[in-house]
Amino acid sequence: MPRNLDVRWDRINSGEVIARARRVYFLYIEQGPSGLEPIGVVLTGRSGGRVVFDLPVLLPDEQYVPLEVVRGRGQRVRGSRPGWRG
Repeated sequence: MPRNLDVRWDRINSGEVIARARRVYFLYIEQGPSGLEPIGVVLTGRSGGRVVFDLPVLLPDEQYVPLEVVRGRGQRVRGSRPGWRG
């Protein structure tokens, strides 16, 4: 039976979780190869984490954070804004 990957924002400190996930994601961007786009971040315990490319099976101390949450809702994909017309 697949585990529910929905983040339970009512049971966690969402600001801390998102900040930790962003650190993991940005470290991956800085050090990782370009290519495949991850779908999210799995946080492990209090300090670790990893980016994931497929839906993970979580251990009891792990938390999945989707990439949309890590990036923030205000992020735009490059080139998504229509050009200026004068």
